[in-house]
Formats: sequence, C-alpha cells, structure tokens
Amino acid sequence: MTTTPEPPVSSLPVREGETFESLNPRNGDVVGVHPVHSAEEVDEAVERARLAGVWWREIGFEGRKEYLLQWRSVITRRLAQLVHLVHLETGKPHGDAQLEVGLAIDHVHWAAKNARKVLGPQRVSSGVLAMNQASSVRYNPLGVVGVIGPWNYPVFTPLGSITYALAAGNTVVFKPSEYTPGVGQWLVDTFTEVVGGRPVLQLVTGFGATGAALCDAGVDKVAFTGSTATGKRVMAACAQHLTPVVIEAGGKDAVIVDEDADLSAAAEGALWSAMSNAGQTCIGAERVYVHRAVFEPFMDELLRQARELRAEADPDSPLGPITMPTQLPIIQRHIDDAIERGGRVVLGGSDAVGERFVQPTIITHVPEDSSAVREETFGPTLVVNPVDDMDEAVQLTNATPYGLAGSVFGKRRAQSIAERVRSGMTSINAVAMFAAVPSLPFGGVGESGFGRIHGADGLREFTYAKAITRQRFKAPLELTTFARDEKTDKTVALLLNLLYGGKKTIR
Repeated sequence: MTTTPEPPVSSLPVREGETFESLNPRNGDVVGVHPVHSAEEVDEAVERARLAGVWWREIGFEGRKEYLLQWRSVITRRLAQLVHLVHLETGKPHGDAQLEVGLAIDHVHWAAKNARKVLGPQRVSSGVLAMNQASSVRYNPLGVVGVIGPWNYPVFTPLGSITYALAAGNTVVFKPSEYTPGVGQWLVDTFTEVVGGRPVLQLVTGFGATGAALCDAGVDKVAFTGSTATGKRVMAACAQHLTPVVIEAGGKDAVIVDEDADLSAAAEGALWSAMSNAGQTCIGAERVYVHRAVFEPFMDELLRQARELRAEADPDSPLGPITMPTQLPIIQRHIDDAIERGGRVVLGGSDAVGERFVQPTIITHVPEDSSAVREETFGPTLVVNPVDDMDEAVQLTNATPYGLAGSVFGKRRAQSIAERVRSGMTSINAVAMFAAVPSLPFGGVGESGFGRIHGADGLREFTYAKAITRQRFKAPLELTTFARDEKTDKTVALLLNLLYGGKKTIR
C-alpha cells in the first residue's frame, strides 16, 4: 500500500473563531477542519497579497517562471498526496483525480513558459499619420486577483485562473469551495513553500459570506467558477466597485452524432462525458442529438457500454458520490419530470437517486421543454433524442441560454457542424479535449459566462493593455499643435484621399 506524506502546515495566520468541517461524501467522515474567515481577515489577506505583489512584479517574467516551474515540480513529486486529498474531499476515484491534477500540471508549465511571449512588449505599426512614432503595447498585471473556486474540479479549474494570474504578474487571494478547502490549502501551502513564505498566493476559507467579502475587498479582478445563479450574485457584488470579473458558469452541453459517425466512439465519448465524476462536470454532456438514421444502433452501443457502470461506495468504483447533497433533489426532479412528460427510461430511472449515490440514468425521447433538457442537472444522467438532420441538431443544441462546450461525432460535415454550435468550445470526434490543450482558451457564452482562462487569452485576461508611443524624429506634418496651419490640413486631406479614398467595387 502506498503511503502519502503529511500535507505541509498552513502558512495562513488563523485566529480563534468559527470553523467548519470538510467531509468525505462517500461516507461522511471528517477530512479536515478549517476556519471561517471574516471580512476583516479577507481584507488583511488582500493587503498582504498587495504588498507581496511589489516583489512578485519586480522579479519579472523569468523570475516568476522559475518559481512556477518549481511549483509544478513539487505538485508532480507529491502527486499521490494531492490525488488522495482530492479523492477524500470530492469522492471521485483516484484515477479521475490523477487525471485532473495531471492536466493542471500541464497548464502550470504552459503558463510559466509562455507568459513573456504573450504579455511582453510588442512592436506595432504606427500608421501613416504617426509614422515618426515607435509604437508598442505590453500587458501589465492588474494587481491582486480574487479567485473563487469550485468543488467538482478543485485543482484543475481554480489553477486555470490562479496560475495564469500569477504568471501575468498578479498576486492572488484564493477562496476554495467549502466542500474542498483542504485541496485549496494544499495548493496554497505548497506554493508558499516554493516562494519562501511570501504571501503571493493567499488562502481564505468559509462559505458564501467569505466569497462575498472577497468581492468587496478591493481586489482588482475576480475569477469565479460555479453555478450561473451564484455567478450573477458575484457580478452584482463586484459591480458595486466596478471590479471586473471572469465568470465560468454552468452548461447544458450537447453531443451531436451524425449519420456517418463512428458509433462506438460516439457512444463511448458521450457516456464518459456524461457519467465521469458522477456527472458533476460543467463541460460534461447532458444531451445527445443523434441522426435518426443511426439512432437505434447508437442506442444499442450506448447501452452495451453503460449497463455495467455503477456508482458504489467502493473507493475503486468508476463513479463516485454526489459531492454536494443539495444537488440530489435537483437530479431527482429532472428525472421525474422527463418521465412524466413521456421520456422513455432505458437505464436507471426514478429510483436511481440514493442518499449519496446516483446510478447512471439514460432517458430517450424527452420533450425539449422539460427541465431535463433546459436546466443543468449536474448528475450522471443523459437525455438522448433523435433528430431528422444536422440542422435540427444544431438548432436544438443552441436552443438553451447556455453556451459552454460540446462535441460533434461525424466525418463529412463534422467541422461545419462544430462551427455552427453556439459555444465557447467544441471537440470533434472526442470529448472535452479542448480542456487538455493549454494553448486554447476556455470559457463560454450566454449564461455559461464570459471571459477566458487558459492560453494566451487566459494570460491577457489578468492584465491591462499598456500602449506606448515614442517619437523617433520630428514629424513631417505637425498635427498635435495649435500652430497647425491651413496648408497642413489640406495636405492631410489630400494624403487621406490618396490612401483611402479610392473606389471599391461592392460585389
């Protein structure tokens, strides 16, 4: 049996006061005890981060890269420890937890290596009227970024904001979910070790009030991941101070299966996307639209693969528990509503929802106005409906207010179908692979949120653009002076007409 070392001692100063427990959702065991930080303590954490930001900015891209790469190596060497902690606080299998951490490590590496290239000074053209100017743009850190993280992917998702914000030169105050505070503490403590105890990355723990306090603490940007409803409350709180936000909210992602798709691969992808992490995945499939010509063989293949899939208390079970107990009645309501409206249960059903676990449930021919189609379920359920053609599939996929991600399985038309789907991300003949590519932006549209993490867009998200011009020689035409005469104005008009006034045929 592999043993894991004890996690490092928390670097955050903790006062005596209210505490809360994080629990193992598989059995209710206490995993850890954490403080409920007050608004005053959140303010103090932000101030410590702001002071540390002077040093963090001054060491530059190369200095920050070295520290982030050291952190990457520490996470990698202590992989088993972090994976086990994720398993304890979320209930997900060790293998799924390792996959999550592995993806996060790759993102830490990419952000550290690419920050200078993306954000450093860049020469740009000055145009004709300012030809005597040398023009450049660079991207400066905002200051202190507040990150409010989720519980379903407590490493991968918050590090998509934390790592990119740090690489860009910001300091960060991180409020993890109350369901996974131990994972958040582990991440902050290991980074603090790497930077010699400096409070570059600060931790605050607690419930919604602590997150609200972070929005009100004078941070320079807030990155939030969670439900759409909570995202709206975060935006409202930040609006009081004109604090910009990045919102990665819910989704109702669809898989589209065309008539020329590899049905075995499509079924495998849809099943994993819908059921992995017990369906608690923002970018997981909740709907499948299958071309009617291949609906029956697709369903045969999907059920063949799904019948042996079970959610059990065994730590090695491929499906874990529902981490957040309040989600259980939502899952139950969606299943029951789909059945009452005429949906055909082919796996699981109304009795699939237990006290901690939900068994995989697949329902076909569900009306499009049902809650199982319109609302985010966040459980191991899947609605599969036939469509007459791909136009109908795209129309139904785009018919919800969400627009996060999805997948298309097919050959001849797959690329064009993917381009027509209203979402921030789409994979073709695979599921969720955009999340595994560090150079691609991650985020949604509509009620799935706005802003981007990951990739060059994710680095720039935590900066502001700084434009600089430097005069190289005296301008042949002096424009920015009260001494400008009529001759100069006529020359400018003539020049503009010569350059831009030519006729253009409209076709």
